[in-house]
Amino acid sequence: MLPEPDSNVLPLDHLALRGAPDAPALLFKDRSLSFEALNRRIGQLAAWLSAQVPERGARIATWLAKTELACLMPLAAVRAGLVHVPVNPLFKRAQLAHIMADSGAVLLLSNKARLDTLEPGDAAAVLEEAAVWQAVDHLDPLGPSAGAADDLAAILYTSGSTGRPKGVMLSNANLWLGAVSVAHYLKVTPQDRVLAVLPFAFDYGQNQLLSTWFAGAAVAPLDYLTPRDVVKAVNRFDVTTIAAVPPLWVQLVEQAWPPEVAAQLRRLTNSGGALTPGLVRSLRTLFPQADLYPMYGLTEAFRSTYLEPALVDEHPTSIGKAIPFAEILVVNDAGHEAAPDEEGELVHAGPLVAQGYWQDAARTAERFRPAPPFAKMGGMAVWSGDRVRRDAAGLLHFVGRRDAMIKTSGNRVSPQEVEDAAVATGLVREAVALGLPDPALGQAIHLVVRAEGDDASDQLRAALVRELPNFMIPKAIHWRATLPLGPNGKLDRTGIYRELSEDLQGQGA
Repeated sequence: MLPEPDSNVLPLDHLALRGAPDAPALLFKDRSLSFEALNRRIGQLAAWLSAQVPERGARIATWLAKTELACLMPLAAVRAGLVHVPVNPLFKRAQLAHIMADSGAVLLLSNKARLDTLEPGDAAAVLEEAAVWQAVDHLDPLGPSAGAADDLAAILYTSGSTGRPKGVMLSNANLWLGAVSVAHYLKVTPQDRVLAVLPFAFDYGQNQLLSTWFAGAAVAPLDYLTPRDVVKAVNRFDVTTIAAVPPLWVQLVEQAWPPEVAAQLRRLTNSGGALTPGLVRSLRTLFPQADLYPMYGLTEAFRSTYLEPALVDEHPTSIGKAIPFAEILVVNDAGHEAAPDEEGELVHAGPLVAQGYWQDAARTAERFRPAPPFAKMGGMAVWSGDRVRRDAAGLLHFVGRRDAMIKTSGNRVSPQEVEDAAVATGLVREAVALGLPDPALGQAIHLVVRAEGDDASDQLRAALVRELPNFMIPKAIHWRATLPLGPNGKLDRTGIYRELSEDLQGQGA
């Protein structure tokens, strides 16, 4: 049994003080930062930020790959009394402009190539990454901050089943306790080295930094082009831990791993989609010495459950039990606690629950509601909309999603965002985006469109490539002269899904 983790909350920037001063904290291909150097660089960056933006609580956005600036900003912004808004580097101009306007970010830090894609009015002010470091290098660092636990620390934008990305408000306590929780149940030690392959704009990706630094261990950020790059990085940095999503794990088990490199890994974690029994077997065969941690999470509450490695072989499809600081409830359709093996909605209560959606009271009220009366922790809870059941042994099993969200390659994609982009091209009158099962992607996006005239799928695809990030581009576009309507006059999404599934099955797809 692990001891109970420490529930004391400090401002997020204090994570830079967790490791031994001369121990490695951040590993790059050509250099590294010790914890002492990390703290100094964060202090210098915070000093520059506070001079540029003196208003406490102002939002600062970054649109970056996994550079040093991207790694330090989550802590430096807090030290400067600001709120960090990381933008997914895969997003393109339209998504960036929406996030800048919605968050009210007063400054965007990015590289020249990304900034060159912007149009007038997309951002209040911009600055290139290189210019930031030129201004920062000779500044005296700010010391550790003294912010409150409930001070807003970050806004992470996540797609909903309808509309554009919405900003989830995360406090110091949300992020600090999330780091404590993960470092605790993963048993991360100062000797570990974590390969950070996931985008820092995701809660799962950002926690790679935060939980590792809480444990006093080192992070190696990696923007990879091919799965082979991951294998090489494991060897180069003596990596012990990888966090990934199912599509990447599928690619990694297909690689030729030198036995001595595969043997370095001690810990594999998965979220962003379920592992199949076949993939679990492949991972266990390739990395028999590594503990495998399947997990389930919500951006609105960071992480909810994990499955202990000792239970994975016997229960490969379970999402496990609650992580530290979380209470996970299964609420049946009558509003009561579900009986064993009875399906219900997963509800997450406790201090990991976020503060709601940024400037969106209506959507906050839909998802963030008081915990049910039988909850032990009480307070505000996240009603996930996901259907689960708890077996007699207390393990949770995912049943399905109530909303129309598409999960592809570990990304949450709003169908409406893809549909709006298609209609905006002027090439189609109506569009329906659907997620169909795909062995490599989890779900593949299929776009069914109605338009007059000849099939212009190639033109439509080219237009979408210009406007949407790659993971939102449909795998297939299906051109139709008509689309079925339901009894309420709306597009019959269920009927379209059924028809498309039958067509693909008939084609052997």
